[in-house]
Amino acid sequence: MPIYHQLGEVPRKRHVAFRKDDGGIHHEELVGNKGFAGPSSLLYHLRLPTAVRSVKTLRGTAWATEPERVLRHRHFRTAGLATGPSPVLDRVPLLFNSDVALSLVRPEKEDAFFYRNGQGDEIVFAAEGAGILESSFGALPFRAGDYVVIPRGVLHRWRLTKGPFLFLVIESAGYVRTPKHYRNEHGQLTEMAPFSERDVRRPAGLETHDEAGNFPVVVKSGNRLVEMVMAHHPFDVVGWDGYYYPWAFSIHDFEPRVGRVHLPPPVHQTFEGDGFVVCSFCPRPYDFDPEAVPAPYNHQNVMSDEVLFYASAEFMSRRGIEYGSITLHPDGLPHGPQPGRADDSIGVKGTDELAVMVDTFRPLLVSREALPLEDEGYPLSWLEGSKEDP
Repeated sequence: MPIYHQLGEVPRKRHVAFRKDDGGIHHEELVGNKGFAGPSSLLYHLRLPTAVRSVKTLRGTAWATEPERVLRHRHFRTAGLATGPSPVLDRVPLLFNSDVALSLVRPEKEDAFFYRNGQGDEIVFAAEGAGILESSFGALPFRAGDYVVIPRGVLHRWRLTKGPFLFLVIESAGYVRTPKHYRNEHGQLTEMAPFSERDVRRPAGLETHDEAGNFPVVVKSGNRLVEMVMAHHPFDVVGWDGYYYPWAFSIHDFEPRVGRVHLPPPVHQTFEGDGFVVCSFCPRPYDFDPEAVPAPYNHQNVMSDEVLFYASAEFMSRRGIEYGSITLHPDGLPHGPQPGRADDSIGVKGTDELAVMVDTFRPLLVSREALPLEDEGYPLSWLEGSKEDP
């Protein structure tokens, strides 16, 4: 989140000697993107952040696609999906292209190692569970309904305090940011934005570890996982400041917009990345014209694929979905309310729906792991008389 933030002690100027009590200097580290021109932070370590005892490749991370790509509306039921226990190593791949990748994980235990994604930014939507994201930047508590945004290269570890857990992971090849049209020329969120800086939670409680030993760090880069054993605890930062750090925002703090008649999905936009956007569908009153049809009209987005993750079993335009369902409506095909849903929505005062939408501007591929989860009858669910409930 491009807001200046500082924790701990930092020197009066950048790139000057910042002395320790014993007279030595702290080790300065710049973390940022876009070379030296993008958002960045300066961290001050007790020990060299480059001190590594060993390096080994663990495995590749390239995703395999379905044998033959098909064009149809798709529904994946993830309620029974079993994953491994790790929050980062056991994510199940679902949908992806060169800009963005979506996966699910139901973590059960904390990792003994630290993790750094050097391949992309992450938006982790915590559909269930609560805990703390520990990082070099401090502690960032999270709870159900939070988006936790972790910029590329941030060293971190998930602490799981209250389960069960379900994470939707959106991995972006580009920089994740708030939508440009929500910000003024100074980067401040405007009065027209559906959330403000007060809703954004930043790291706090910086804890400095001065400890030598063997500390494994798993790094993802170039579609492979590499383990590096550091010679000291990686969270040895005494202070930092800047604009580059993990942050959290709750879907429940998103302020939905309501119109006299139905407003299009872009009013729900929450984040943008290179080649995709993320939107939040939240509980809200419906449109207030007496003859308004609150359910969305049929539409064909000829330049984007639409993905919806249903964080509740209720959604105004859908039948047959359940909590944890994921639908994919690809470009080239119209989609809209299923039979009866538009009529049923007239006169209804509001909705309790909760969903995360990802719209991509390049076609998405379906992973092999997603195929056993697919509801084969979903493409036919718009036939008249098809009103089955889940």
